[in-house]
Amino acid sequence: MRSLSEIFAPSNYWPTAASISLNTNIFEINLINLILVLGILFYYGKGVLVSFLENRERAISNTISDAEERHAEATETKLQRARIRLQQAEIKADEIRIGGLTQMDKERRDLVDAADNDLNGLEDSKHYAIRFEKQRAIEQVRQQVSRLASERALESLNSRLTNELHLQVIDYHIGLLRALAKKST
Repeated sequence: MRSLSEIFAPSNYWPTAASISLNTNIFEINLINLILVLGILFYYGKGVLVSFLENRERAISNTISDAEERHAEATETKLQRARIRLQQAEIKADEIRIGGLTQMDKERRDLVDAADNDLNGLEDSKHYAIRFEKQRAIEQVRQQVSRLASERALESLNSRLTNELHLQVIDYHIGLLRALAKKST
């Protein structure tokens, strides 16, 4: 294996200054080639790598800021939608509340009207019952008066009625019946 000093030896060590030969032993020059390639890559590639990393950093930063903006917009949109749904729910609740109050007021009026109708019916019933009882009482009084009058008249007749008067009444009625019979024939 050759040493580095042999590879980089001054040209006076070389047999011919005009001829340059390459060392083709892969194991000897591999380390040197690797160092040269890495050095060249580092020297020339440093700018490209830095530029690439800066571009990548900017892209990532832009992506993050875009994502944050989209997140903020989405959050705002969702918040706006939630506010709209809340307003719609409040409107619906107010409609239900108003409908309930209206229904309750209508049912209250219906109950009051039904109670008034029942009360009027009871009043009519009461008046009818009073009239009925009044007529019944009047009829009972009439019957009693009629009965008493009949009893008095009967007593009066019995006390005044003699056989002779009795015969006269019978004769009178027979005469009336004969007169009626002649008229009909």
